[in-house]
Amino acid sequence: MAPTSSDRRYVVDLQEERKLKDRFMAEHPESPFVDARIPGFSGLRYFPPDRRYLVDATLERIDPPQYAYLRTNRDNQAEMRLVGHLKFTLGRKSFRLGVYHAIGSASTSVFIPFRDTTAGGETYGPGRYVTIDLHEDDRYQLDFNRAFNPYSAYTDSFECSFPPTENDLPVPIRAGEKVWAADRNPSSPEGAVREMVDKALRRTPPKASSHPRKR
Repeated sequence: MAPTSSDRRYVVDLQEERKLKDRFMAEHPESPFVDARIPGFSGLRYFPPDRRYLVDATLERIDPPQYAYLRTNRDNQAEMRLVGHLKFTLGRKSFRLGVYHAIGSASTSVFIPFRDTTAGGETYGPGRYVTIDLHEDDRYQLDFNRAFNPYSAYTDSFECSFPPTENDLPVPIRAGEKVWAADRNPSSPEGAVREMVDKALRRTPPKASSHPRKR
């Protein structure tokens, strides 16, 4: 089937967003690449746009929202509110993902952390994010073409939340952002935590012995 004008406009808008994000990453003081002084930034890596990964979804809210704790790359717990679960169909299979809102945020924007079977290979092993803006209707378009990496995928300077196991999808999501670099791609959230701990231990000088040396 030939692409429609709506399809073409969607791809153009998506590509423009990606160009603007690359400019932010290359130049803005709040960019993780600028902040961490990472040299050689040449643009983020993406799967080609694919409208099969733009799906209709319905949010089943939890009333009231529940407190939840997401593990971070520094082995801490990020306090969140679990707003509900986003239900959708992909490839004739039904799925649901937990939707989270940062404690203390007044924004209507919420995020959906997820992992899929490309994690640790084509995509960042600990997981990726998608965001939506809440509204009263609770019917949304979930766009995996706009899935993005947490900043911890680029540098250890940032602490980022990882998806809970309930947000693991047993299918490949070949849409959105790919892994940034092969040497920054732990296979899982647990692997990312182990790497951070190992790096911290290597930076910590050994403690002086409390025993007197033999002469």
